[in-house]
Amino acid sequence: MTENAEMVEHAETTENTFDVVVIGAGPVGENVAGGAVKGGLTVAIVESELVGGECSYWACMPTKALLRDAAALRAVRALPGAAAAVTGGLDTAAVLARRDAFASHWHDDGQVAWLESAGITLLRGVGRISAARTVQVTDPGGNTTVLRARHAVVVATGSSARLPEIPGLAGAAPWTSREAAAAQAVPGRLAIIGGGVVGTEMATAYAALGSRVTMIAREGLLPMVEPFASDLVAGTLKARGVTLHLRTEPEVVRRDENGTVHVTLADGTTLDADEVLVATGRKPNTDDLGLERLGLIPGDWLHVDDSLRVDQLPPVVDGDGTPAENGWLYAAGDVNHRALLTHQGKYQARILGDAIAARAHGTPLDAEPWGRHAATADDHAVPQVIFTDPEIAAVGHTAASAVAAGLRIRVVEHDLGAVAGASLHADGYTGRASMIVDEDRKVIVGFTVAGPDVAELLHPATIAVAAEVPIDRLWHAVPAYPTISEIWLRLLETYGRDT
Repeated sequence: MTENAEMVEHAETTENTFDVVVIGAGPVGENVAGGAVKGGLTVAIVESELVGGECSYWACMPTKALLRDAAALRAVRALPGAAAAVTGGLDTAAVLARRDAFASHWHDDGQVAWLESAGITLLRGVGRISAARTVQVTDPGGNTTVLRARHAVVVATGSSARLPEIPGLAGAAPWTSREAAAAQAVPGRLAIIGGGVVGTEMATAYAALGSRVTMIAREGLLPMVEPFASDLVAGTLKARGVTLHLRTEPEVVRRDENGTVHVTLADGTTLDADEVLVATGRKPNTDDLGLERLGLIPGDWLHVDDSLRVDQLPPVVDGDGTPAENGWLYAAGDVNHRALLTHQGKYQARILGDAIAARAHGTPLDAEPWGRHAATADDHAVPQVIFTDPEIAAVGHTAASAVAAGLRIRVVEHDLGAVAGASLHADGYTGRASMIVDEDRKVIVGFTVAGPDVAELLHPATIAVAAEVPIDRLWHAVPAYPTISEIWLRLLETYGRDT
């Protein structure tokens, strides 16, 4: 008898019932489960990889650890007294070791301990929806556990890197964001396909660590941010030796017998690299979720309403064949395609945990815009920091998206380097800020700032956008002097008090 046959022969099936079953134990799934438990419900959570998910091991934390040392060194070198104390460059081994520590060396013991302390039951394995309110979990040994949910099943399986259909790419063993975040050595030459957040952040990191970086960006660099911000990043990347191929794309990718990757572009240029990183977008992790049993399409994003309940769910039946009402299936985080950011997914999760508990206890939902059970910020106040050089921090609309939304706006910009706090922060400080004002309501609907160390400027802007603070009231929010936050006063002065 083969080992696999013996494993199947000894496989067992058990059954358990919980109030809520969550598929996916990343930060979103953890927060949904935690909220439901606080609401007095029992919760089981299913995970096929590491508890803590993409952000903890292959995205937010390890990538920012890769970037931080270089950012600190640049800050020191911008101050003449401090620069005199710097005698060398980055210690690459130390940077990678610190990155490993922030990824918990790819062990999830700490996250598992938190689940246990919160009273959440963890099942290791692949979870598939088999019927209404029913999830079948297959563990690595082939054993099956059937989980039945009294109230809700939540899909929080996230997203993964999408590989474009470029001839030869799949066979060239490309890096995705995971390999870039977890690499144990720095390649001498790195080609990056894609000019979005992942591509520009990894170009910034690996150029600082010594790679000769080439970027290929069909849509240009950071096309979703204000042009002044992407222009500043492009200028710095070029100054750091990064070669940019914009408005073109790869036609063929090939790795030869010596390990060198050859990339042929649409304009005829051929590039050679030791590794190629593909950063061209994400796809939902719904291929193997059992969606076909619900009349949904495997591999698609799950569309939800503002309370995160999957809408347009066709009528389905319970395991015993009787009709089951809809309203039991939810999706939070990347998988619903509302805002593919960890902090926004956790925001959704907090709302969803409360909403499920409220529905379970028969409490009316507060699902109106900006209500306790509505993820309104996904549409109006999404903040994001791009940890390039310079950093970009933005919330709400850009000028282009505001016009596309039909708003009557005024765009106000100001030189960030002209603010006293910026000139103190670093010699030669270069940056810019903009705010988008809805002229009909006289509130800010968008804010973007680009410059060294601007990430911590973002939350005041997020509050202003989410709370719809009137421009007239913002004049009474006095920025301390001399800080970079004085940019708020300069933007208001540029806007004027009598407009």
